[in-house]
Amino acid sequence: MDYLETDPAVDAGHVAVIGHSRLGKTSLWAGANDTRFALVISNCSGCCGAAISRRVFGENFAAIDNTFPHWFTREFDKYRFHEELFPADQHWLAALAAPRPLYIVSAQLDGWADPRGEWLCAKNVEPVYRLFREPGLSGAEMPALAADAAPESVVCDNAGTVAYHIRNGKHNIIAPDWEQYLAFARRHFGR
Repeated sequence: MDYLETDPAVDAGHVAVIGHSRLGKTSLWAGANDTRFALVISNCSGCCGAAISRRVFGENFAAIDNTFPHWFTREFDKYRFHEELFPADQHWLAALAAPRPLYIVSAQLDGWADPRGEWLCAKNVEPVYRLFREPGLSGAEMPALAADAAPESVVCDNAGTVAYHIRNGKHNIIAPDWEQYLAFARRHFGR
């Protein structure tokens, strides 16, 4: 953002931060720490990203810390196998994007990233968005894909300032995701 603010070709007031997987975790962190990002998108970010940690579903603290110990301070070790003791949960991080638009995305076949936990994160940020008089998700239930959904089908709940969609497929970011992100950004940026 520091650079983008100096580039006359960029409208620095309308910059979205987006990331997939590890970078989906990073986009949530960047959005929480830098309000210059006008829109925050986290795609299939899972454990320590958008998935609710206390669900202990899919990738968990022990698994992520074993695989990527360099991502964490050693203080994190005491929560391995003890997510219930962690003093926060991921919706607290995601809520720091408020009142800016927040979009969380899952892939149906990405159990490791815990699609239901990611949806719960989007749902659980709603009280913070209400403080700013911004709408959250429109539905009370997680959007569901039909059992016979075509490859790359998308089911969205993205009419509010908080949005979520689940896509048929695996752990990746693909054209149907981008179509939804661009439509969401156009709606919020008025372009």
